[in-house]
Amino acid sequence: MNRDLPSRRRFVGTTIGVAAAAAASAASLPAWAQVGDKSVRFVLPNATGSGVDAITRAAQPALAKALGMPVVVENQPGAGGVVGLQTLARSAPDGMTLSVVSNNVVIFPSVLKSLPFDMPGDFTPIAIVGSTPIVLVVNAKVPAANSKEFVALLKSRPGQLNFGSGGNGTILHLASEMFLDEAGATAKHIPYKGVGPMVTDLIGGQIEFATAALPSVQQHIKTGALRAIGVGTAQRVAAAPDIPTFVEQGLPGYVVEAWFGVLGPKGMAPDVVKRTHDAIVAAFADPAVKEAMDKQGNTIRITSTEQAAAGFRSELAKYARLVKKIGLEPT
Repeated sequence: MNRDLPSRRRFVGTTIGVAAAAAASAASLPAWAQVGDKSVRFVLPNATGSGVDAITRAAQPALAKALGMPVVVENQPGAGGVVGLQTLARSAPDGMTLSVVSNNVVIFPSVLKSLPFDMPGDFTPIAIVGSTPIVLVVNAKVPAANSKEFVALLKSRPGQLNFGSGGNGTILHLASEMFLDEAGATAKHIPYKGVGPMVTDLIGGQIEFATAALPSVQQHIKTGALRAIGVGTAQRVAAAPDIPTFVEQGLPGYVVEAWFGVLGPKGMAPDVVKRTHDAIVAAFADPAVKEAMDKQGNTIRITSTEQAAAGFRSELAKYARLVKKIGLEPT
């Protein structure tokens, strides 16, 4: 199995302009926000086209409004997400650099032998915002329409089918490994430098299957470029009610959740954390953002900062046990 960590960095920046509104109300902004023409950076350790990217960009205008200044989204994938997280860890704790992350961040310590930061010690968990459904998809040429047919195909060609992920040790990689473990099958892992390139190759037939966040592949499922085998949720997803769960298809042990949250660098002052948390709550309560989250199939349940800190630590322990159970060796 190819577990070499990708290292090349890809950077994409997008700015939502609310400078006029921010300037008009500058006198009323808190001291931390009175930074002239600066913007709040959301450094994403994920590629454009990923589930986290779709969530952040959908919330971007509302976040800018709630923060009172422009918001810039920077995609910094690489090493499965380690590159972007390293940028965040090295940033000033002034609330001007943040990140939206998935549960990749609590899996890394269990699957990577060394990290350039401590998780969560080098970060400030601000909120776990919600969860997004994971779906296993195959390209249109794969002769399987459901879990039973797909498992039979895997077993008839042990180790021959290729599956992709956005990088070694990511939740999407782990979700596929969990599926194979539950199904009693084997396949070859091909790590990519982000979800976007992986989906491109999946559609093109270079790999046969992958697990992905529903928002990142939903349109391709609708067009028929990809075929959904099942969702990893315990119940069917309202945004995609025609896709059955694996539980109802005979794999009761396969339930996997991808959650997402907001992190800052360590050392953020309590008042800055509170203002940032308040802005997150306001942004995800915006009607347009709520509609976008519903369409993507995301469930929004925003925790307190205290619950987020406890949640990150409990999830670290949970995935350490899971990685050990499925026999995934650290790289």
